[in-house]
Amino acid sequence: TVVDGESGIVEDAASDKTVNVTGVLTDDERVSVQTAWDKLLRWSRISFGREQKREAALVESIHKVTVFGGGSFGTAMATVIARNKPEIAVVMLVRDEKLAASITAEHTNTRYFQEFDLPHNITATTNSAEALADSDFVIHAVPVQHSRAFLSQLRDQLPATMPLVSVSKGLEIGTGEMMSEVVVSSLQRPQPFACLSGPSFAVEMMQGNPTALVVASEDLDLPRLTQWLIASPDLRVNTSHDVVGVEIAGALKNVLAIAAGIVEGLDLGHNAMAALVSQGCSEIRWLGEKMGASPATLSGLSGVGDIMLTCFVNLSRNRTVGVRLGSGEKVEDVMSTTSQ
Repeated sequence: TVVDGESGIVEDAASDKTVNVTGVLTDDERVSVQTAWDKLLRWSRISFGREQKREAALVESIHKVTVFGGGSFGTAMATVIARNKPEIAVVMLVRDEKLAASITAEHTNTRYFQEFDLPHNITATTNSAEALADSDFVIHAVPVQHSRAFLSQLRDQLPATMPLVSVSKGLEIGTGEMMSEVVVSSLQRPQPFACLSGPSFAVEMMQGNPTALVVASEDLDLPRLTQWLIASPDLRVNTSHDVVGVEIAGALKNVLAIAAGIVEGLDLGHNAMAALVSQGCSEIRWLGEKMGASPATLSGLSGVGDIMLTCFVNLSRNRTVGVRLGSGEKVEDVMSTTSQ
């Protein structure tokens, strides 16, 4: 029954309620909507405040970060964290005692980046117990093929609750496992884990050049905590929960980069290079999706972004290997003269 033909308000006989069918809010409806909106905003502020307090508590709990590995990227990660957070102690666990002494006393990595002075809150040691004592966070920068043996030795020293962020890219030869799987199988237990990847040359991070990375973890807090630790005006860190996508893209782009280098070494031309890389991207996307990766991840920083960097830029070690192979050098000679 129409109660008011001009206003468009009708009466629902079944429920004895009036219904506005004009699409224009009445005064009572406006008050109801505003009340609901105010409640939503209050809940949002309370929730956001609680989230901030929880994150602040996590952040304040970090006083020491341990970096596994003294290679180029391990050094770059230690430097980024030490520059960002001068109040945090950063300890690098390395194999060579002379290198450890140089980093601690002279603030220089004599093997990599001799031209850079390291922040004074970076030290290094060959003693794993010393490196992990009172540590709150771990960056894993040991090559994938050596990670199982390395982590197995630390099983009893590394607390089961210690966050571990891996920057190592690749699949383990023999098992085909990604680092997230290597960590679990080598430690024989679950470990709070994240992977950090994206288009990044260590030397440019040392130089403070603009860089963007993505950190992925199934843990709800670890990506945000890593973002707080690493991000700076020069380094953007996106967060994700697609661990498979970030890891598989970071591993397979190395194969594609070697192939791109071979094309360059054989002087096959730009057409062949474009065909190879575009087809490689398609195959990585196909495999990644079959493994459960998100297409958005594979087309983002850790996928296409990293592929572009490693396939087209001379600083890429994998591309350099390919160029040398394509130029006629033997695999044994190339590998014996490659630093990492």
